[in-house]
Amino acid sequence: MERVTSVEALVSHERLSGGASQETYRLTVRTADGDRLLCMRRAPGGERVETLGVNPGLAVEAKLMQLALEAGVPEPRVEYVLTEEDGLGEGFIMEWLEGEALGARIVRAPELDDIRPELARLCGEALARIHAIDVAETGLDQLLQKVTPREYVEQTWERYKAFETPQPMIDYAGRWLLENLPEGFEDKLVHNDFRNGNVMFSPEGIVAVLDWELAHIGDPMRDLGWICTNSWRFGRTDLPVGGFGSYEDLFAGYESVSGEPVDRERVKFWEVFGSFWWAVGCLGMAEHYRNGPDKTVERPAIGRRSSECQVDCVNLLIPGPVTLVEAEEGNDPDMPRVDELVKSVRDFLREDVMSSTQGRTNFMARVAGNSLDIVMRDLALGERHRSQEQERLVAVLGRSGTLAELRMQLVQKIRAAEISLDDEALTHHLRQTVVNQIAIDQPKYSGFVTATSGG
Repeated sequence: MERVTSVEALVSHERLSGGASQETYRLTVRTADGDRLLCMRRAPGGERVETLGVNPGLAVEAKLMQLALEAGVPEPRVEYVLTEEDGLGEGFIMEWLEGEALGARIVRAPELDDIRPELARLCGEALARIHAIDVAETGLDQLLQKVTPREYVEQTWERYKAFETPQPMIDYAGRWLLENLPEGFEDKLVHNDFRNGNVMFSPEGIVAVLDWELAHIGDPMRDLGWICTNSWRFGRTDLPVGGFGSYEDLFAGYESVSGEPVDRERVKFWEVFGSFWWAVGCLGMAEHYRNGPDKTVERPAIGRRSSECQVDCVNLLIPGPVTLVEAEEGNDPDMPRVDELVKSVRDFLREDVMSSTQGRTNFMARVAGNSLDIVMRDLALGERHRSQEQERLVAVLGRSGTLAELRMQLVQKIRAAEISLDDEALTHHLRQTVVNQIAIDQPKYSGFVTATSGG
């Protein structure tokens, strides 16, 4: 890959919204033939961030995109890989492609209405082409990690444990996964983040498969399970593939190109793993906010999304009835009350800041307003929710203690297999706790609707 040719000057650059794990910029450069748009993908602050132990680096990501392009997968052409001499850190520059990559718009945009019924099949075909890339012939076996299902579950679980924030549902899902590991498959190239939001679409179909930063060698069904994970359906529970298609169409597209049958049980395993993995990944975003170079308002907000993934694990593994906590009666004599102060700041962000900004600042103002919504719901529900959680923990464990102590004791019992995953008191407690937490964090999330509607 050669340096972009005939560039005379950098006209402008703009950091785009989203991209919580990597930075994305739109560049306008001047050439002898006129201005041209390019895209730069860069590590946060120019420094690589380790992501759940699987991160080959942006130079390898650029190579993967070009190999996929050669294999018939729609991709942008990589123009240049940054070097140390450039002083910009780790990253690369690629051609600018037009299309839709926002997941919420992909499932609803009118301009995609005609092509949307074909997207699941097209995704299946693209994944089959990715999995057919020969990792030995291309040298990828020397650049990428080989990760077994057991290793992937264990390294994800160990990363979560290092945060020292006991989340019993994460431990429950981790133990379930280790007790249900897939076997008897051929290792292949795995994109590992193929989902709605990382695939760019247009009315003609797939424009580009993006974000290869987590690629590895392992079970290819990981990719099929990930695109079906509920976090990436954007509210469409009736269409499990990215919120735009069916399992049947995804599998049919994959089988038509690969000539191999899809293992449905392995896909289900990786769908559970997807929610488990992203539950830990969200906590990692919060941890990075505390310690990393990119302290944006987006990272702690994503940290709170861990409860979304946990409620998805509840729905997949231990569905059942729940009782929701009711809001406390307002009896605070202060004027203004704390919730009124929070509301005033939230409304200022949404009504004043957002109306006078655009681009990334506008996006971050929206994120900040959403974070304040969480604070307001916690003020109304949180104290009673945590009190009931503590009462259930005392009943499950048969001992008293602070909420933090009891949570840690429960996760230790789950990790040590000292309590059965079928224990009714345990599953009841986890279901009640997780569903009431998501009522605070994001009551509009589809997994919350599923958990409280019985289907």
